[in-house]
Amino acid sequence: MDIHVNDVLKMKKAHPCGSQEWLVLRVGMDFKMRCQGCGHEVMLPRSKAEKNIRKVFREGAPVQV
Repeated sequence: MDIHVNDVLKMKKAHPCGSQEWLVLRVGMDFKMRCQGCGHEVMLPRSKAEKNIRKVFREGAPVQV
């Protein structure tokens, strides 16, 4: 899957704050992401993150997943 820094990912499950959208801060074997709702930052293994992505937004235009 082609994910870049500054992409916004809509995930299958919501964060406890209620937001499903995450900003990608770092890409590699792990993704570092920031919740768009509360600002909480997490690092997830690439395999787990890619499995839970529903939609990718790149500069306002959604990308097919």
